[in-house]
Amino acid sequence: MSIFSRFLLCLLLISANVFSQKEKSSFQVVPLGIKGGIDEKNLSAYLLAPANTKDFICLDAGTVNAGIEKAIENKAFKVSTSEVLRKYIKGYLISHAHLDHVSGLIINSPADSSKTVYATEKCMEMMENHYFNDQTWANFGDKGIGFPLKKYHFQTLNLGEETPISNTKMTVKAFPLSHVNPFESTAFLIKNEDSYVLYLGDTGPDSVEKSDKLKALWTVVAPLIQNKQLKGIFIEVSFPNEQPDKFLFGHLTPNHLITELHILEELAGKGSLKGFNIIVTHLKPPAKNIAKLKEQIKNQNDLGLKIIYPEQGKRFEL
Repeated sequence: MSIFSRFLLCLLLISANVFSQKEKSSFQVVPLGIKGGIDEKNLSAYLLAPANTKDFICLDAGTVNAGIEKAIENKAFKVSTSEVLRKYIKGYLISHAHLDHVSGLIINSPADSSKTVYATEKCMEMMENHYFNDQTWANFGDKGIGFPLKKYHFQTLNLGEETPISNTKMTVKAFPLSHVNPFESTAFLIKNEDSYVLYLGDTGPDSVEKSDKLKALWTVVAPLIQNKQLKGIFIEVSFPNEQPDKFLFGHLTPNHLITELHILEELAGKGSLKGFNIIVTHLKPPAKNIAKLKEQIKNQNDLGLKIIYPEQGKRFEL
């Protein structure tokens, strides 16, 4: 074998080894809505599915129809809006019952197909009593006030208990968050085989909420970061640092985000968050505040985090 042939063989072997070591994606994400605030066409809702499947769960449902249309426009889906809604979305995980997280679910319920809505007990009670109650809206659930139409199965999640997500191979565990204490929001730890994603609904920092709920959550997921099983954390940052703590109303700023993630790194080990995916959600208009918020996160990112700002309708992988 000539020297040149040996050289080519070495290059091929090195390339093959690098390719084989390249981490495969475990999840795909299609954001249907990314903002907090007043833009009813772009409120919190994220479709999550195992890679190479069409078995999506919707993480919150502030915007649904308009988000699906945007995703089709961006080539994330090649079927009709109705088919995505009725066939691709297998269910909904609702973090809390504020309208900017459930309005898309409510409005689209007449056109939807039968599936499961998952929420903790307090959240489910609010949805049954105040929305699907045959007064503000028809009861499309299978329990609660009025006449249940039984389109949706309302499944209450027990905190910390692993629950299969129907018609997918994923499971979920729910954990409590403080969102204008004592009001509760929820974090969802979603598992696909040996990989995980963590999604947080609205949350204030422990220091402001006088709570330990975030630290308790970080304690649970720290081993998953150590083992490189956690593929990313969806976490809200609603306001720039100029927002006073007394006017946070159960939300985070860049300062509070980085402080909380330092606590997570302490639990997971120094350097464990370098290159780790942090997906920033629930940015509140106006645009100048969002731009300021992004610049502040960039300047304060001393952990080497990979910061991802989802775009409505644009698919990405984790």
